[in-house]
Amino acid sequence: MYIGIDLGSTNIKAAVYDGKMNLVDRKSKGVEYIRENGFVEFNAEEYCQTLLCLLKEMFKQNNIKEVKHIAFTGQAETLVIINKDGKPLTNAVSWMDERSSEECKVLEKQFTARECEAVTGQQAILPTWPATKILWFKNNRQEIFNNADCYMLLKDYVVYFLTGKKFSDMSIATFSFYFDIYNKCYWQKMLNAIGITENQLPPLCEPCTTVGEIKAETAKELGIFGGTKVNVGTLDHFAGMIGTANVNGDGVTLSTGTVMAMAVQAKEQKNKNLGVAMHYGFLPNTHIMLPVAESGGVSLEWFKTNCLNADYDTLNKVLAERKKPDILFLPYLVGTNAPEFHTNATGVFWGLRGEHDAFDMAYAVMEGVAFVLKKNCDAIKEKGTNPNCIIATGGGAKSDIWCQLQADITGLPIKIPAEKEAACLGAAIIALVADGVFENFQQATKNIAFVREFTPNQSEELKVKYRKFNELYNASLKIADIK
Repeated sequence: MYIGIDLGSTNIKAAVYDGKMNLVDRKSKGVEYIRENGFVEFNAEEYCQTLLCLLKEMFKQNNIKEVKHIAFTGQAETLVIINKDGKPLTNAVSWMDERSSEECKVLEKQFTARECEAVTGQQAILPTWPATKILWFKNNRQEIFNNADCYMLLKDYVVYFLTGKKFSDMSIATFSFYFDIYNKCYWQKMLNAIGITENQLPPLCEPCTTVGEIKAETAKELGIFGGTKVNVGTLDHFAGMIGTANVNGDGVTLSTGTVMAMAVQAKEQKNKNLGVAMHYGFLPNTHIMLPVAESGGVSLEWFKTNCLNADYDTLNKVLAERKKPDILFLPYLVGTNAPEFHTNATGVFWGLRGEHDAFDMAYAVMEGVAFVLKKNCDAIKEKGTNPNCIIATGGGAKSDIWCQLQADITGLPIKIPAEKEAACLGAAIIALVADGVFENFQQATKNIAFVREFTPNQSEELKVKYRKFNELYNASLKIADIK
């Protein structure tokens, strides 16, 4: 048996596969947060115990006594600080926690955006990054800062909890803001700025590296034989690429949930300031572009919750039977991310007439998000990477209308994989390849099934509407700047 585990922000998910990639079972358990005074935390040891309970339940129900290999994927930036005995000194600090906004301002005075992008691949200093939170602990919790033996990211801590081995997978280290993604080492200048040393960080390793075995006492607790190997795996978006057979660098894996994220392997370039978020990839010495739009699926969910008294099935059925409205919507409810990065951008409806109703407006929301997808596809192409398809996952992939819109607007075919939990499958494939069942990812993923494909049907009407969308966006920024 081979297990892929997704250490999610909302749920911990685990899936068991046999050596032929047949799904045996899949389960999930929710994550409980402590939210006080703007902080977002959780107990790291309890998080690990929740994972053990999940696995124990799964093994018992399926009479599993032996597991060959476990591989991990999941969230990136969540910070765990441990003492010299390996125990957390405080709660894990979630990537959603924004306590370090003042520390961002401090670091912005020491580092230019261009320098940060040239080293980390990231274009802004944000409270999301662990580097800024470590500086917050230095400034606000001296007793923890002074007793910190090791600063770990969540996935690396879970691997340590199971094996006793400290390693940091470089595709996850990318999200620390103190990792040089091009020279594959910790960024000493940033470490000096936040006041820590390299000895306080786990040794770096390539993604998808097997680092040890589950501790004997843990295996006994789980009810399995000893000898189960543990693989650090990779970031959830990258495991999703593997789980959707996007391993040859020719496609975009799109996840449209609350946030819309795109992952595509980048062609190597000398220019380290591309204007697109870049990360160390799941294959050695590769890099992946990962533009993110926070106003992705959340835009439609916001509109449905506040303005439309209908479920998604009804919405799709109604829209399939009516003429497409000439309404524009800018889906910038929380400002813009890639590729523009304007925090003062807002959501806008334009072109409303008396004959329009809430269903017409919902269609405009879908179309607006698809226009943002095209903007990012165009930005990726401008940097020399030319994907030939989009592989859609997440809630947005369930809507045929939305998928067809995305194909028509981007000019790229949209493919829908049969497997809904692509990240878990991708992690399990990492385990299977690491164990030698498959020679490589290409061999392991050649039979991954797709249930639908949407062929682009581009029109002059949509091209004109996209130009209007961009003009409306530019005009909205000018209006926002009026004092």
